[in-house]
Amino acid sequence: MASHESNNRIGELLLNSKLINREQLDHALTELKTTPGRLGSMLVRLGYLSNEELTNFLSVQFGIPAVNLQDFSIPTEVVELITSELANKHHILPINRIGSTLIIATCDPTDLSAIDDIKFITGYNVETTVASESSIKEAIDKFYDSSAMLDDIISEFDDSEFELVQGDDEPDDAVLQKETEDAPVIRLVNKIMVDAIRRGASDIHVEPYEKFFRVRYRIDGVLYEIMKPPMKLKNAITSRIKIMSELNIAERRLPQDGRIKMRLGKNKSMDMRVSVLPTLFGEKIVMRLLDQSNLQLDMTKLGLEPKALELVDDAIRQPYGLILVTGPTGSGKTTTLYSALSELNKISDNIMTAEDPVEFNLPGVNQVQTHDAIGLTFSAALRSFLRQDPDIILVGEMRDLETAEISIKASLTGHLVLSTLHTNDAPSSVTRLVNMGVEPFLIVSSVNIIIAQRLARKVCLKCGTKEDVPVNALIQSGMEKEIAENAVCLKGEGCEECNRTGYKGRIALYEVMTFTEAVKTAILNGANTMELKKIAIENGMKSLRQSGLSKLIEGTTSFQEVLRVTAKD
Repeated sequence: MASHESNNRIGELLLNSKLINREQLDHALTELKTTPGRLGSMLVRLGYLSNEELTNFLSVQFGIPAVNLQDFSIPTEVVELITSELANKHHILPINRIGSTLIIATCDPTDLSAIDDIKFITGYNVETTVASESSIKEAIDKFYDSSAMLDDIISEFDDSEFELVQGDDEPDDAVLQKETEDAPVIRLVNKIMVDAIRRGASDIHVEPYEKFFRVRYRIDGVLYEIMKPPMKLKNAITSRIKIMSELNIAERRLPQDGRIKMRLGKNKSMDMRVSVLPTLFGEKIVMRLLDQSNLQLDMTKLGLEPKALELVDDAIRQPYGLILVTGPTGSGKTTTLYSALSELNKISDNIMTAEDPVEFNLPGVNQVQTHDAIGLTFSAALRSFLRQDPDIILVGEMRDLETAEISIKASLTGHLVLSTLHTNDAPSSVTRLVNMGVEPFLIVSSVNIIIAQRLARKVCLKCGTKEDVPVNALIQSGMEKEIAENAVCLKGEGCEECNRTGYKGRIALYEVMTFTEAVKTAILNGANTMELKKIAIENGMKSLRQSGLSKLIEGTTSFQEVLRVTAKD
């Protein structure tokens, strides 16, 4: 904890540098009386300084280098020189050792007692660098968790209920022999997979580098380093995952895609989509976890606000037309489309989908896995669909003009067509279609609605507490003054329930653009994305940022999370 003298000294230095004013300093010092901590971090929390401004100021003021801890890979032997208790107590992190000198990152260069502690306990000379308090906290969580994890893996893990479900083709004898050669490796890979499922991860990244090998999980949209297995296990772990995915372990020069089906206990099964990519220092593996039991196919629970839900529901009930869902990879587009199909799935309708890949099995829906290498592209599948008497068609993605033209033709001839695009927001989807070569008059004739979305992390219900966000910061983010003055914001403190992140689960933010007469006229007149967005908002569209601010006011997400996932209008 920073001392009163330390906070006062840094406060006066910031004042002299004109980075803050007296009113801001007094406000921060008042807040520190009820929430003890470091002045710099409080100024950042109140929005008076950014982390980067504070770090650069401390670096220049004390003549020590600033470091970006996200760029660091710290050897385990360096991390272990200081205990996690000591690192957390002083908010410092050992980042390197050169001979008899230990280099540490600190957020408070004035805390000489902390530096003396490190010198005494380690016996090394100490050199300091400066980093933000939040980045040091994240790095402590990351490096100390990962250094302790590997030692406990085999002893903690009971894989008696773990069962790999093989496909129809049995591997040959040589593969079976290799699979059972090294039991600890098999148990370690099983542990990685089961642990990812229990933590609610969506992806597992297994990554080889020149001097280290690491495993990361993507949890609620953010990657966390979980462990660094020994380099000597790199090839064994990679081969084991490829065997489980029924891939060619002898092929290390080309990308490969596979699938793992596993069963946990009697009732829970899990599919994993596996992608293997040759990199400079070995094969990187990414496993996407596809949990059918967690698939939420209820339109009312996706995060759509009542008005937006009404517009979307009305659009999918139309007998024909095109519905587009847009957003980056991993933004929940597939879940939104599957939810719409689930609503529409009736015995009276023939529903056909072309997907790459098919992520979940939907009973009653005819799902086709595209395969570009043999000519089964989206456009080829679409042409075949039109000879299969369809009522509703889902096209995984509009990647080219041919796919777009066939989809639009189908939507104009009595079919409801759903598809996705990779664009930043709803209005830019129109520009994307025009750039593909689609005529504006075809867009206004065929498209019923465009839905843009992002996934924001939800504040943990167990550790969520009130956060004092400056009214000016809320107004600058796009919130109306009257609402900002009365807004109550929440943030997560971090607890066991949320793995110390402050967040648990995600909620979708939506931007729903309907084709009003004003929007159609603007498209036909060649309006650019910004002009179209302005007109759409004037005609009732709520932007992604506005959707995020609504979730903030509801107490669902935090102010920082809204800023992270949305752009200012």
